[in-house]
Amino acid sequence: MRRNQVAVVGAAETTELGVIPNMSQIQLHADAALNAIKDAGLKLSDIDGFSTAVETPQQICHYLGITPTWVDGTSVGGCSFMLHVRHAAAAIEAGLCKTVLITHAESGKSNIGRTPRMVGPDSLNGQFELPYGVTTPASMFPIPVLRFMKTHGITHEQLAMVAVVQREWAGKNPRATMKEPITVADVLNSRMIAYPLRLLQCCLVTDGGGALILTSADRAKNFPQKPVYILGTGESVETPMVSQMETFNSSRAFKLAGPLAFREAGITHKDVDHLMIYDAFAHLPLYGLGDLGFMPHEETGKFVAEGNTRPGGKLPLNTNGGGLSYMHSGMYGMYALQESVRQMRGIAPAQVPGAKISVCHGVGGMFAASGTIIFTNEK
Repeated sequence: MRRNQVAVVGAAETTELGVIPNMSQIQLHADAALNAIKDAGLKLSDIDGFSTAVETPQQICHYLGITPTWVDGTSVGGCSFMLHVRHAAAAIEAGLCKTVLITHAESGKSNIGRTPRMVGPDSLNGQFELPYGVTTPASMFPIPVLRFMKTHGITHEQLAMVAVVQREWAGKNPRATMKEPITVADVLNSRMIAYPLRLLQCCLVTDGGGALILTSADRAKNFPQKPVYILGTGESVETPMVSQMETFNSSRAFKLAGPLAFREAGITHKDVDHLMIYDAFAHLPLYGLGDLGFMPHEETGKFVAEGNTRPGGKLPLNTNGGGLSYMHSGMYGMYALQESVRQMRGIAPAQVPGAKISVCHGVGGMFAASGTIIFTNEK
């Protein structure tokens, strides 16, 4: 994909975030979509491309009353929406469509009209992990953590600091679910979930959704909002089974998707002003900092503990509060994308002064997939 040829011209989350028992999952999709369409100054009839995950494109398109000429139902977990942005940009460049709507919504807390999640007994996970008790994210994600910590010298206190710093960012965000400051002691004294991860190191469970609208850079200048251009993209998959990762010390999918986006964007790590790394659990930002090439893995825990990612730090990270404190409906990638767009528009609650380049990196499944989108506000 060529740099700066496609732009985000509409972006919005659902009207409410958190606990929304009065709306079904499909209604949340519609709410997010209509908010994004209003943000872009469009009508539903202007949409000719559509992407979503979990729910099928035909279900959401029928509910919205749109008939697109290009659709994408890629569903690889929480980073699906990073992949949707990449695919939509390619489709727009290829002339397959002009205006793409990407939606996500989950009734993750209230479970109103939510599509049930299950592990098929004949799937690889069902045959080779489920019988041994590896059943949920809380029992899957911690599997690599101890090896990662031992190999790279990451301490429990450093891992706890990820949650502490992200709560600082959340305290600046009126829409965040959890805003009260926390300390390392608070994190380490919170209830154990699956060793070594405690409650405050695990993502929230909420309701909500979000939507993006993409079009060509040439058309973007005619929209009311400041365009946010797509500078580089990357995606990859590794394995559906956490037990079969190439190594617990790194994510192969992370190491492919991130550098691919950097090469496409033509930037170096020093050019990055703002960073979003999917944080279903507290260790993921540390994997991301290392696998994306910002620093060796051995330095990641110390980097966060020394305050480099907190407000005023040299590399602002997860400035909405992340999945640990902002919100996490089950698939977090859309909310990370929303915050990158806000930062590039200059309207984020905790705005990074002068930010021009934002890297947004996501994970799908238990390190099964990865997507990276690099945004800029300069053409």
